[in-house]
Amino acid sequence: MTILYFAWVRQQLGRGEETIDLPAGVKTIGDLANHLRQRGGAFGEAFSDRKRIRAAVNQEHVPWDAAVHAEDEVAFFPPVTGG
Repeated sequence: MTILYFAWVRQQLGRGEETIDLPAGVKTIGDLANHLRQRGGAFGEAFSDRKRIRAAVNQEHVPWDAAVHAEDEVAFFPPVTGG
């Protein structure tokens, strides 16, 4: 699985992307966010409040209960506001 990080999420984590093996038991975006949060440190902070972060799977915005698969590209980014 490829995970992309954008904007302040990227800055906080110090990386724009990474490739991981999908952990056992991770079935949804919410599960993945929890897995990343459990890494602690910058990941714990970045994924501590789901109101501050959004997700996309294969370039489509998705809710936290959306399914994820090993071959997916997942992106995490802050909410986008219009103006």
